[in-house]
Amino acid sequence: MEPATKAPTILVIDDDAEIRYSLSRVLSSRGYVVTEAPSGEQGVAAVKKGPAPDLIYLDIRMTGMSGLEALQHIRSVNPKQLVILMTAFGTAQTAIEAMKFGALDYIMKPFDPQRVLALAENALKTHADLRAVGDYKPTINTEDYKEGIVGSSSVMQEVFKIVGQVTASDVTVMITGESGTGKELVARSIWKHSHRAGKPFIAVNCAAIPDNLIESELFGHEKGSFTGATGQRMGKFELCDGGTIFLDEIGDMALATQTKILRVLQQGEIQRVGGTETIRVDVRIIAATNKDLEAIVKAKAFREDLYYRLNVVRIKMPPLRDRVGDIPQIVDFCVQNLVKQRKARTSRVSPEAMAVLTRHTWPGNVRELENVVYRSAVIAQGDAILVKDLPAEIRGGSTGDTAHPFAMTLDLALDYVIEQERALDQPLLAQIEREIVLRVLASCGGDEAAAARRLGITKAGLKKRLKPAAAESA
Repeated sequence: MEPATKAPTILVIDDDAEIRYSLSRVLSSRGYVVTEAPSGEQGVAAVKKGPAPDLIYLDIRMTGMSGLEALQHIRSVNPKQLVILMTAFGTAQTAIEAMKFGALDYIMKPFDPQRVLALAENALKTHADLRAVGDYKPTINTEDYKEGIVGSSSVMQEVFKIVGQVTASDVTVMITGESGTGKELVARSIWKHSHRAGKPFIAVNCAAIPDNLIESELFGHEKGSFTGATGQRMGKFELCDGGTIFLDEIGDMALATQTKILRVLQQGEIQRVGGTETIRVDVRIIAATNKDLEAIVKAKAFREDLYYRLNVVRIKMPPLRDRVGDIPQIVDFCVQNLVKQRKARTSRVSPEAMAVLTRHTWPGNVRELENVVYRSAVIAQGDAILVKDLPAEIRGGSTGDTAHPFAMTLDLALDYVIEQERALDQPLLAQIEREIVLRVLASCGGDEAAAARRLGITKAGLKKRLKPAAAESA
């Protein structure tokens, strides 16, 4: 004969006897074992005495110790204790403070009995799920991944081999791969293991700097060389003398600037904007792009001679979908870092949540995965990330062989556009890009900076995509 399942225990802390009675009656009707405490002090004493209840309903405004004070005492005794706060004053401050001090949720008075029971059921399920996760067993030692590049897949092992081979020389390196794959981390790793490690490492995002400012940013300028140049300024190449400069998104660099970069590579010389003096610099260049640089060269938008100078050794960063086996290690690395930095109390990931993370396609690659883990860890209601803590778009779009949620709509849209036998006022890709940008901009209320962040491009890139073909050719 199987032993009877123990009924969950719930402690109600409130200085109002009628509230305690009403809650006890509602919760007992569902089979829960309910105990009561008429003050914050007595509630804290009950928790200290033990055994700890599975769930606590705690009033915020009480005579003597307030609910928020009691919550802090309770959490100090049992950091994993699940607490639902009760209040008749649903202000923003109440909600913020309740969640800040670790409450699972809060409920407004007067109570809806169904809401009380639903919250209890959800909380107790969370409690059971957290217990089912088991002990935390790290899959990696973060000390072995000080560079921040995590992975043991065969494709990443090839990356590590090439990094090791290029660190001993000053050879120029081109790192390619989709956005979010870790190109800058690889560049920093090359620098840290090279003989230039004691000198500066400077990263420059070429796509984030307007064309009219990038030469000044890279090479510096003389006083009065342009409006706003109130003094002499050293550029990144001078500041980086003896070190390593990382030119990210170099495929977006203007042709005029490309010519000056070529001169640095060929002669080791620069000139400040507006200056005549030739300045010698000793800088190793590592470049990166998420674009098809060969196609840009063919389109005459990137200098072929510069391409060959930069592309001496190429490191291709694989997308996360090509190294799915690395996902648990990356997640573990993120969680351990959060614990070390005390940015979240979460220290575990449930097997079910890990399965969801592993099945997702991750179009944003490692950067997207890290963001999801950090967000989920912050909002998790216990010391483990559960499936319900993951963003809805991750939970909904991570079912085995299910296609990306955009795929069907995009296929229909492309079929329609391509099959239309009519003259387009823009190239097809530009037309589709412009429509996407317009819709995202509208969803952000016209905020260009917010829309650019959501699209993963710069404000300059956003403005460029908004221009109709006629305006660009004018």
